[in-house]
Amino acid sequence: MSLQASKFYWTVRYFARLPYLYLSSLRKMSNEVDKAQTASAGGDTIFGKIIRKEIPANIVYEDEQALAFADVNPVAPKHFLVIPKKPIPGISSAESSDAGLLGHLMIVAKTVAEQEKLEDGYRVVINNGKDGAQSVYHLHLHVIGGRQMSWPPG
Repeated sequence: MSLQASKFYWTVRYFARLPYLYLSSLRKMSNEVDKAQTASAGGDTIFGKIIRKEIPANIVYEDEQALAFADVNPVAPKHFLVIPKKPIPGISSAESSDAGLLGHLMIVAKTVAEQEKLEDGYRVVINNGKDGAQSVYHLHLHVIGGRQMSWPPG
């Protein structure tokens, strides 16, 4: 096979896998959307158990108000969650009195992003409710980085 034919073969072979990779990521996303359709607020959550150290997590930050830990299903090279220790089901359940805590969560996200060397940028996402694909009803910020993000996100 000539060099030119060989390059063409490998290019076709590489791009032929892209639909599979794209569909694989859609399948993973679809599972989260499916979970969100059946999830409901109320009761204890997996995040409450992580806060109480009842189940293990790769904790990257903790203070008296917040906890940050690596996401178990990362969608990028760096993907961690920032959660309040106060059980707030979602951003739509936050009250005016939570303003200081909500601001603190953003500062924790920035601090951990710096720790994780995300100086080229990152995305902060809050899923809210069924249509927002919220699968755990304990407010949490996804901080995603380490690669170029695409737009639009949804």
